[in-house]
Amino acid sequence: MIYLDNSATTKPCSEAIKAVNDALENNWGNPSSIHFKGQDASDLLEDSRRILADELKCSTSEIFFTGSGSAANNTAIFGSARSKGKRKKKIITTSVEHPSVNECMKRLEYDGFNVVRLKTGCDGKIKASDLISEIDGDTFLVSFMAVNNEIGAVNDIKALASAVRKKSKDVLIHVDSVQAFGKINLEPSKWGVDMMTASAHKIHGPKGVGLLYIRKGLNIPAYILGGGQENGMYSGTEAMPAIAGFAAAVKALPDKKEELKYIKSLRDRLIKNLETCGGIYVNSPEDCLPYILNISCPGVPSQPMVNALSEKGICISAGSACSKGHRSHVLEAVGLSAERIDSAVRLSFSRFNTMEEMDETAEKIIETVKRIRR
Repeated sequence: MIYLDNSATTKPCSEAIKAVNDALENNWGNPSSIHFKGQDASDLLEDSRRILADELKCSTSEIFFTGSGSAANNTAIFGSARSKGKRKKKIITTSVEHPSVNECMKRLEYDGFNVVRLKTGCDGKIKASDLISEIDGDTFLVSFMAVNNEIGAVNDIKALASAVRKKSKDVLIHVDSVQAFGKINLEPSKWGVDMMTASAHKIHGPKGVGLLYIRKGLNIPAYILGGGQENGMYSGTEAMPAIAGFAAAVKALPDKKEELKYIKSLRDRLIKNLETCGGIYVNSPEDCLPYILNISCPGVPSQPMVNALSEKGICISAGSACSKGHRSHVLEAVGLSAERIDSAVRLSFSRFNTMEEMDETAEKIIETVKRIRR
C-alpha cells in the first residue's frame, strides 16, 4: 500500500499507539474522580496538556481538549457569537474555509449574522489589505485557516493578526490550524491570536481528540454543556486514551525544518516524474506547504482516477475528505476552470512516505491518464 491521503488522516505512529494502549490498560480512571485511580488519570491529563502547551508556546491554562478539530472550530465560532453577538453582528472569514468553519458561518447567517467571505488570489491566500478594509465597528470575529486543506496555501498568521490588531483591539481572531499544527511553528499568544484549533489524527495521533487554544483572559461561553470538564469549556469525560496518544504524537514529531525539507523533496520528485506526461497541471501554489499537492489531469475525472489508483494499492483523494463528492469550493474560489476542477486530485504526504513510492505513484498516474484519455 502507498498511502498519500495524509491530509484526510494519518496512520498512528508507534508512540501514539503505545500511549493509547497504556491508557486503556493501566490508566483508565476518570480524571474527575478524587480517588487514586482518578488522580492518576488527572496527572496524565495535565502532563498531556503541558506537552501541547509547549508545542504552541503558551500556558497550560490556555489549552482545552475537545472531541475533534471540528468540535474545536464549532466551540470557538459559536462561543464568540454568543459572547459578542448581542452587540455586534459582522464576521469576516474567507471563501476557502474547511466545512467545519463554513457550515458554522451558514448557521450564523441563518440566525441573522452578517458573514463576509473574503476572496483569495489564485494562490489561495488572503490579503491583509482586503481583511482590514472589511473591519468596521460592527465586526466581532475574524476567522481564517493557517493552511488550506485542499491546495496547501499558507496564510501568514502573524502578519494578518498584526493587521487586525492595528485596525481594532476588540475583534476576536480565530485560526483553524488543523493542517498546520506540528508542521510549522505556531505561536498564537505571541502573534495576538485569540483562538486556535488543531487535531491529533493529522499528525499521526488517534482520532477522537482535538485542541482549542483560548487566549488567557478571554471568556467565551461553552458550546458543549454538562459536567464542566476542561474548566467548563468542553463538558464530557475526557477521552484519556486519545489525549495521551495526542501528546505522544506531538513528542514524536521530528525537527520541523528537517521534515519540511524531506517532504518537499518527496513532492518535487513526484512533480518531476509527472512532468514527463503532458497535460498534467499543478493546482497548488509554488509557495504552498509541501505536505499537500493538488493536481489536475483534464480528461480524467477525479473519481475514476482515485478508483484506478486505489485498485493499484495507492490511496489519494478527490479533494477534502469532508466534501462528500461535491465540486471543490476551494478550487472554484481560486479561479480554476470547470475542466481543471472536475479532474483535480489531492496527494498529501507524511514522513513515512518514500522516494520509491513517489516514483511508483507517478508511474501509475501516468498509466491511468493515458488509458482513460485513449
